[in-house]
Amino acid sequence: MIKVSVFYENTEGKKFDMAYYCNKHIPMIKEKLGIACKRVEVDEGLGGAQPGSKPAFVAVAHLLFDSVETFQNTFGPHAAIIMGDVPNYTDIQPIVQISNVTQM
Repeated sequence: MIKVSVFYENTEGKKFDMAYYCNKHIPMIKEKLGIACKRVEVDEGLGGAQPGSKPAFVAVAHLLFDSVETFQNTFGPHAAIIMGDVPNYTDIQPIVQISNVTQM
């Protein structure tokens, strides 16, 4: 299993609409990717390691797939629509990481 994580850095002066992200963008992704996407989780940053410090990321999304190939084959045809929606909720450049998931 692989995890596609999308990080949105907490940068001064940037916007992020969590309500739009969770209520419009993520459901659209789930609809486009269908059953190939096994699970989606969204983390909303609350704070850093030190009490009262800001989180490094305002949001992080995690999407799980059986393989990199499954992700690429499923995401590719919808990439323009999905990426075209980004300006509706943020002006932060997303950072994407694909990871292998090892369950312990």
